[in-house]
Order: sequence, then C-alpha cells, then structure tokens
Amino acid sequence: MNNKILIINCHPNVESFNYSLGAAYKNGAEDTGAEVKEIQIARLNFNPNLQNGYKKRTELEPDLLESLEKIKWADHLVWIHPLWWSGLPAIAKGFIDRVFLPGFVFQYRENSIMWDKLLKGKTARIIVTLDQPGWFYRFFNSNASVNQLRRGVLKFCGVSPVKVSYIGIIKTSDEKKRSNWLDKVYKLGVKNK
Repeated sequence: MNNKILIINCHPNVESFNYSLGAAYKNGAEDTGAEVKEIQIARLNFNPNLQNGYKKRTELEPDLLESLEKIKWADHLVWIHPLWWSGLPAIAKGFIDRVFLPGFVFQYRENSIMWDKLLKGKTARIIVTLDQPGWFYRFFNSNASVNQLRRGVLKFCGVSPVKVSYIGIIKTSDEKKRSNWLDKVYKLGVKNK
C-alpha cells in the first residue's frame, strides 16, 4: 500500500476530463487513508524551454522547486495525460525537461556512461486518455508516449514498476462511459496502484 501519492496532471486545460480522472483517483486513495498531493502542470508558473540544454543549469522557478520536493516525497506517482500526436502535450514535456535533471532524479557517474537512479523505491501509474482504442495505439503507434514516459523518464530514474491504464475513445464517449471510467480510476486510487 502506497501511503504518499502524487498525482501529476499533464493536460494544459484544467477543465478537461483528465482533471475529473485525477479527482477520482485522489478520492479513491484518500478513502483508504493515503496522503495525496497534486501537481497540475497547467497551473505552474515556469518556462518549459530548457534554453541552455544541459550545458548550463537554468535556475528552477519556485513552482518547479516545489514540484521536485513533491516528487521526492511521494511513494507512488500517478501521471495523467492526453495523447496528442502520439505523445505528451508540450507543457508536460517541458515540465519533464526542466525538473528531471541530473543531480535531482538521477546522477551520471564520473567517467562512465552509467548513472545512479535517485528515484528508486517509487512506483508509478500512467493514465492516458486517447481518441482511439488503447490496443490500436499500442499496435499501430508503438505506444510512443508511454514508452517515452515509462522507459525514457521514470524507469531511467529508478521508478518501477510503472503500470499503464488507457482511457478512450474520449471524443465519442457519452456520460455513461465517462462515469464508468471515473469509477475505474477511483478503484485504482483505492488500490493505490
């Protein structure tokens, strides 16, 4: 059971269904006594562009410093994002570029291609909303955003296991279907998975 859960909502529109999913997960987790914190990337004040690449560190804005502390605090990370062009929204990628930095969530070893994973011991769940069936996305689009986030970011930093839930088809869904999805995500929160 994960007692400290962080929900990271990546949708740039705070009125989107992604936020309803986040609330459902939070309610389920809190109903089991878990402590839940949130990062709503759309509400953060930061420059998503890693202007200097990795050559020169850009100072983190207060919202990013607070986000980093929440990531370090959590036992379990819940990422909620829409699928756009087989990937994450730009603001989510900018958040990752700015926060998931060497020395904070991983550390390169001196004179080596190897690195230390500073987020070991944490687990994660990725909840993806999409306008195609999940199987279609996995088969025809190679699961691009999930692979990037799960393998390229979270597992790279030591987070494991990373489980995935697909919610869709959003654009053709009715109120009943959305209610079922909210119930499904609430139950994930209850299980703290």
